[in-house]
Amino acid sequence: MLDKILKKVERHRRMTMKKKLSLGLGSIAAILLLSSVISVLEYGRMSNYVSDLIAADINSINKAQQLSAACETYNLRILATIGEEDTLYVLPSFDSAAFMTEYNALRSSFSTEATIAAADSVISSYAAYMKTSLELEKVIKSDFIDSRQWFFERLQPDFQNFRTATEMLTNIIYKDLKDNSETFQDGFYRSIMPGIVSVCVGLLLVVLLLFFIISYYVNPIYRIDSGVWNYLKFGKRYTCTVDGDDELVSINDGISEIVEENMELKKRLSKLREEREKLIESSENQG
Repeated sequence: MLDKILKKVERHRRMTMKKKLSLGLGSIAAILLLSSVISVLEYGRMSNYVSDLIAADINSINKAQQLSAACETYNLRILATIGEEDTLYVLPSFDSAAFMTEYNALRSSFSTEATIAAADSVISSYAAYMKTSLELEKVIKSDFIDSRQWFFERLQPDFQNFRTATEMLTNIIYKDLKDNSETFQDGFYRSIMPGIVSVCVGLLLVVLLLFFIISYYVNPIYRIDSGVWNYLKFGKRYTCTVDGDDELVSINDGISEIVEENMELKKRLSKLREEREKLIESSENQG
């Protein structure tokens, strides 16, 4: 009685086949799920980060081109004013304060040394151009200064320097935009690496789980089947052993016990049959 109770307690404590298989499959599912979540989060983080950089670069390019176009319009208005100086003319105006506010805001959005240096170069060339452009009224009113010569020999070189500096800044931003696009592509591959690794690990775990199932469950079942077959067909003793502490061991022990009891029963029946035959034979001899 005590042995049966101890066996029941031990059976409840040991890890069953169901728990082992559930643990193995659950581990694979957990690894795949975790790696998938990491891949999605990493891709989302990288996508948002690079998308913000790309959007900032595009906005900077548009803003730089707009400010450059405003200066070019002002420069053309100066040229038109010089062409009308013999008649009534109006000096062109330019909101330099608004321009500097916009450009300082643009400069503050830059983070690399190259773009900041290029923005400083634009502001420096712009200041030189605006300083020269303020001479327009004096040039027009002067009888000794050729306004057209002043425009093409003094003002236009300053404007050309400003436009060159603006183009250099735009090219740097374009390069930064290209680098960010490549970073986004590299980040995409980097973000899917956890998924690729998890798939490889999952396949490896599946192979290991398959090896475990074959070694600890399939092969023992084949041995049990072979032992039962040999007993039924050839009357051989059941000698199959199974390693472990789960239900398969209990099944094998139960089969072994049943076979042993069946063999003992057959021996007893055979002995009783022999005794019966001897008894019948002795009765016939006495008769």
